[in-house]
Amino acid sequence: MLRSSQPLTGPNRKRCREDEMLLGTVLDEGERGFIIDTRSAQAAKQARMTGGGTEPKSAYPQWRRLHRPLERGRPLQESFIKLVEACNDPSMNMDRWLSRLESCRWLSHVKAALSTACLAAQCLDREEASVLVHGAEGTDTTLLVTALAQVILDPSCRTLAGFQGLLEREWIEAGHPFHLRCARSAYSHARLKQEAPLFLLFLDCVWQLSRQFPFSLEFGERLLLTLFDNTYASAYGTFLCNNEKERRVGRAGGTALCLCKVKESTHSLWAWLNQPGEKKKYLNPLYSHNALVIWPSVEPQSIQLWQGLFFRWIRSSQYLDEAWAEIQRVVE
Repeated sequence: MLRSSQPLTGPNRKRCREDEMLLGTVLDEGERGFIIDTRSAQAAKQARMTGGGTEPKSAYPQWRRLHRPLERGRPLQESFIKLVEACNDPSMNMDRWLSRLESCRWLSHVKAALSTACLAAQCLDREEASVLVHGAEGTDTTLLVTALAQVILDPSCRTLAGFQGLLEREWIEAGHPFHLRCARSAYSHARLKQEAPLFLLFLDCVWQLSRQFPFSLEFGERLLLTLFDNTYASAYGTFLCNNEKERRVGRAGGTALCLCKVKESTHSLWAWLNQPGEKKKYLNPLYSHNALVIWPSVEPQSIQLWQGLFFRWIRSSQYLDEAWAEIQRVVE
């Protein structure tokens, strides 16, 4: 599986021989590959006017392009805001609540993300084909799909250490702009143009996997909640800045001023989580190694609202916490 940003073909449909050669070397003679574009065909076509575009079929004859549009900007942020507002409105009856839940479309985004990740996983596992995933810049929905596909396919990514490595590789080092996407919370009145809860959507999808396969993930919901908290407000430097370059170079007014030295000046969230006393809190006591691929259901009745996150400040988790602690005690 590969990931990239969109090809810069532009309105003149320029070709890049190096890209063609690179993708050509991935496939042997007679093999085929799939390009999963996380934009709609119309959006990809419109991107040509600003220098972007798609891979022309004539230049990539062994690759088949599939469009699976995923929201990544303002629509996703507005969906998140509407969901939080609905969850915090105590005046609604059940019919009104279900109507608002449907209209915010958050669960539709969860379903679309899981469906696209399953498509990528199926191309790899069942078709035994290579897969290239890209969207626009390749730092948002692209990472969402490739990371989820690996959790579905690879049992090592479902361990605590493997999941941390996945986040480091597919989100942090790959350049997901955490500072821009998570600058405000859904409670803020500000509507920043580049705000979007892509990483939260990923965590929600992983929670759906953990709910459908309660024995297959070594970590529990508490880890996912901790990761969510630390992307928006953290005492650690793991999710600071927008990319690896910014973690080394500080900027003001577009001018490089000094080295940020994030790794030297801050503590790592992973180092804290992996302390023996802390690590125990995040482990799933029901975990049993599962070497098989886990194929989630994306039927409407299978996708549920993540109550542990969206209701966490209005509904006590005391009884669930006590039940979880008892399970841990019995297993030990």
